[in-house]
Amino acid sequence: MQTATAFDKFRDGYAERDWDDGADGTVRIALVGLGWFARDEALPAIADCDYADVTATVSGSAEKARAVAEEAGADTALTYERFHDGEGSDAYDAVYVATPNARHLEYVETAAELGKDVICEKPMEATVERAEAMVDACEEAGVTLMVAYRMQADPVMRRVRELVADGFVGDVAQAGGTFAFPMFADEDADPDQWRLDPDLAGGGSLYDIGVYPLNTLRFVLDADPTSVQGSLTSPDERFDGPVIDEHAAFLLEFDGGVQALCRSSYGSHGESSLRIDGDEGAITVENAFSPRGERTVVLERDGRRSRHEGLGSNELTEQFDYFAYCCLTGRSPTADGEHGLVDMRALDGVQTAAAGGRRVGLD
Repeated sequence: MQTATAFDKFRDGYAERDWDDGADGTVRIALVGLGWFARDEALPAIADCDYADVTATVSGSAEKARAVAEEAGADTALTYERFHDGEGSDAYDAVYVATPNARHLEYVETAAELGKDVICEKPMEATVERAEAMVDACEEAGVTLMVAYRMQADPVMRRVRELVADGFVGDVAQAGGTFAFPMFADEDADPDQWRLDPDLAGGGSLYDIGVYPLNTLRFVLDADPTSVQGSLTSPDERFDGPVIDEHAAFLLEFDGGVQALCRSSYGSHGESSLRIDGDEGAITVENAFSPRGERTVVLERDGRRSRHEGLGSNELTEQFDYFAYCCLTGRSPTADGEHGLVDMRALDGVQTAAAGGRRVGLD
């Protein structure tokens, strides 16, 4: 590889879309589940899309559905019941499912029955079995299923992936990623939120934010783990361990002896980072997983070190446009249902490993 060119990877033009060769039309999206992330992050991101638009809203509250529809300029507002009955289905082409984890399957199944393409929030579901049922439903209906791994659409992570593939770090030896924040640092934090309900969430910090380093490392390394080891702890009684972990630490092992150490926490000082170490160089991404965050990339090789700051874009806009592009062109998204199942099995493996104190192999 040309090292000098690699060090210039994050100069002007780094954010150009490497997947977009043009598409005709617009995908009309129904937002299913109107929690804070859908309202405050997804809705404005879609408003900036080239290929997607919000035309319907779906909530358990008819009042909330109408209010968010008005905010989005959408003409159709539905309750969950009306959505399941197929009312207003002519108003949208695809659905974005952003309900609590254990509620994903029912809305994906209905969307598939209606012939609608689906982008579903991560993790796919609360259990592997329910995630597998989701994949089956979309395959049987012949609709697109994409898991909303926003970091895969982030231009910074896409350039990092290119550098690794081009051999900038040499042969990868070790990697790691951390996503952590103190959930209850804000006095208004709700101890009864669904993310802390074992039946709705399926896991704690591991499922919610531990999946970020897990999936992003898979994407950047272009590899899937073969085994996992893990430890889950919940010293704060507000976290219902062992299912709702406060802290998670897990080791992924890949072919060739590559190791990746991942951490997540709802109760430690904030951190968001990713690092790839090879036998010839290293890449570090600071502020790696924050939504719309300005990222810093540090490149090290051949005695040279360069720091690239202020690398920012709205990866959610990129994600929704990529999804819509795939729907319009008939291409399969990278993060399809089978891709998502690898993460679900890894997350389940971490829980099993933590409970039994052993390494768990992944099929």
